[in-house]
Amino acid sequence: MTTYRDLVEGCEVVVCCGTGGVGKTTTAAATAMAAAAMGRRAAVVTIDPAKRLADALGISELGNDPTVIDGPWSGTLAALMLDTKATFDDVVRHHATSDEQAETILANRFYKNISTSLSGTQDYMAVEKLAELHSSGDWDLVVVDTPPTRDALAFLEAPKLLTRLLDNTIYKILISPSQGVLRAVNRAAGSVVRQLSRVVGAEVVDDAIEFFQSFQGMEEGFRERADATLTLLGADATAFVLVASPRADTIVEAKYFLDRLGKADLDAAAVIVNRVLPALSVDLSRAQQMAGSHPGGGTQALADHAAAAVGDDDRIADLLSSAPEATVVRVPLLPSDVHDIDTLHHIATLLTD
Repeated sequence: MTTYRDLVEGCEVVVCCGTGGVGKTTTAAATAMAAAAMGRRAAVVTIDPAKRLADALGISELGNDPTVIDGPWSGTLAALMLDTKATFDDVVRHHATSDEQAETILANRFYKNISTSLSGTQDYMAVEKLAELHSSGDWDLVVVDTPPTRDALAFLEAPKLLTRLLDNTIYKILISPSQGVLRAVNRAAGSVVRQLSRVVGAEVVDDAIEFFQSFQGMEEGFRERADATLTLLGADATAFVLVASPRADTIVEAKYFLDRLGKADLDAAAVIVNRVLPALSVDLSRAQQMAGSHPGGGTQALADHAAAAVGDDDRIADLLSSAPEATVVRVPLLPSDVHDIDTLHHIATLLTD
């Protein structure tokens, strides 16, 4: 059976998915560290703005470009924190037909707004950063800590986000106002634009039209990149890893995620369950018997722990029934959060042993 170590050794991309607060960012970083310990060149992309991960890696801060981290591994470990705006700017510069076109778009007020606040932009830029790192040839493994979302398909459909916008009829009308076949439509669109101007302001509408028109000539590049990225996400060398915890609410979210992933004809290669209570040397009935025979803080705590552990096992079994083919790793509840390289390395070892 495939182990998590096999995934870390053999995959080119590992996508860590799941809701927030389950240790997803830590799992992504530990996965990259495990790869570096195996001699691979690994980069982890995190979307978590908290400084905790940077502190654990022993660096002052993470930027939008890979920062190589020194440590006791034979390979290379690098980390970066996704900067949505900076990544979008890089994408524009890459696809622009000229420096002048790129600067026109980057200076546009409508672009400045959507590049940070448009729904789905963070997912889209996470995918773009993945594609950039993978295609560079600098890394054997790219690990992505995806944005926390209940909809698994938000990340998977992100490559289509801008291409759908560029294929929109309104976009085509705005960039081709003089084409004969569109004149009648344009007159109707003009009426809509005038009404919209009264609501949001003519300046905003003018900025939007200028933004759309400035994209002319870049559409094909965005479509090709989207197609290539979708192919990468569906490739055998890409593994989706679901990160969860034994809590009832996160199990429900994780099962929903697996269902949505299945509807995209994808499977979770692995399920990582964090913060699992350690097994005891006595079972629940024995622990409860001890608490009844010798009432007190210690025996009652033992019984409570045993009961909670049984609850964990039941909820984890329920989750795994939705992913019967997935590799499963249970990471025990640790006495403290990740705070240094040693703790992160310990988690990497738990994942791959």
